Amino acid sequence: MEGATGGGVRVVSRRMVRPLTPPPMANGNGCHPAKEVVEVIHLTPWDLRLISIDYIQKGILLPKPPAGGDVLVNALQSSFARALRLFHPFAGRLASEERGDGTVSVLLRCTSEGAEFLHAVAPGVAVADIVSSLYTPSVVWEFFSLALVLGADAAIGALPVLAVQVTELANGVFVGMTLNHSVGDGTAFWHFFNTWSEIHRAGGVGITDDDLCDLSTPPPSLQRWFLETCPVPIPIPFSKLEHIVRRFERTAVQECFLTFSAASVRKLKARANDEMAGTATAAISSLQAVLAHLWRAVCRARRLAPEQGTFYSVVVGCRGRVNGIPPGYVGNAMVFGKAEATVGEIQEKGLGWTAWLLNRAVASFDEASMRESLERWVREPDFTYMSNLSSAGTALVTGSSPRFDVFGNDFGWGKPVAIRSGAGNKADGKATVFEGPERGGSMSLEVCIAPDALERLVADEEFMDAVSLPARGVDHAVY
Repeated sequence: MEGATGGGVRVVSRRMVRPLTPPPMANGNGCHPAKEVVEVIHLTPWDLRLISIDYIQKGILLPKPPAGGDVLVNALQSSFARALRLFHPFAGRLASEERGDGTVSVLLRCTSEGAEFLHAVAPGVAVADIVSSLYTPSVVWEFFSLALVLGADAAIGALPVLAVQVTELANGVFVGMTLNHSVGDGTAFWHFFNTWSEIHRAGGVGITDDDLCDLSTPPPSLQRWFLETCPVPIPIPFSKLEHIVRRFERTAVQECFLTFSAASVRKLKARANDEMAGTATAAISSLQAVLAHLWRAVCRARRLAPEQGTFYSVVVGCRGRVNGIPPGYVGNAMVFGKAEATVGEIQEKGLGWTAWLLNRAVASFDEASMRESLERWVREPDFTYMSNLSSAGTALVTGSSPRFDVFGNDFGWGKPVAIRSGAGNKADGKATVFEGPERGGSMSLEVCIAPDALERLVADEEFMDAVSLPARGVDHAVY
């Protein structure tokens, strides 16, 4: 990247930010019921299975603010501290307890030690450098702290579970957030981000506790959800937390950012449903149609043999699907659905059939089966490792959701220009979905695959016909 390579990103300051006031008590201002006041949060099976996964790293590119430097950073730090007032567990620390019987438990201590807050500058990087190419420039990874840190590392090394880096660019600012995946999922991540931006937009320095209760974002529900039969804390059959961890062997990948306009998404959805007319028993969704379009194209780009098996893992959210989990639940509440086929079937049977596979993978979610799997997990825990999900270049995995309110994160001087993510969990086959910049049904995919396959993907006319090119076209030199 011109300018970025020479200038790069320089960290100016690093500090720990504590919640502005102590966590609310039972006789407090009523923001939270007394039952949600927790000193120690025990992790659920959904949380624990992600202990060997990288931190979530997502961030927004904002226009240039009216004031920069210390004025900007101090104001953002103040509103950040107020958001932590509501999400005070994010200022805590993970800890592991060896129980002496060959098992270990993991918990989140609400110590209010603070979340990390960094101020960085990259004067040689312009907004156009990031958004004008299909390919994501490598400097974007430098907009995040705690890179390539696993969830368990927070307990082993007493690291913060939440970090924010504010990077001032030549003509904009990037706000990158990093959250331990054992502490929260994508819904919890964006819930915090939306709350913080709303507090700041409302004039975060002078906002009162009553105002905190009147936010448009729902109040966070901090109490973890467990099955009635689940032991709390859960004893994991390892003598040390370190024995659970597997360091992910990171293969060379390249990433691109692909946006599908609302019109393009509607066209793919209509085509998929038309192809399955009279066969499918439920409507194929917009997301399923877009992911099916990607799956078929990636199989071509990877030059996989027709007899090769391939699968697609998609995240299925449990909020709204499981009784007892409120919309503002702060924690992990998701499972993976899995669609499988041979490459030949996907290519021959078309977009609709492929989308129908994904539709069935999501529809297969069943609360009773989910409860049985959680009970089984306590007896026989298994952990998610990125190496399993990427499956040596034959599979795809998609996390996040186009429903997350990314472009609503206006801090008061303009809506986000773009969304990008950091180095965390980047593997061959990772495709992260976001709402599109035009909103109203558009969506974007951040696709990570092997460099040679990615080159073929962006040259695939059938696939790219549905993709909106950046305003300045494709500039491979930007990467």
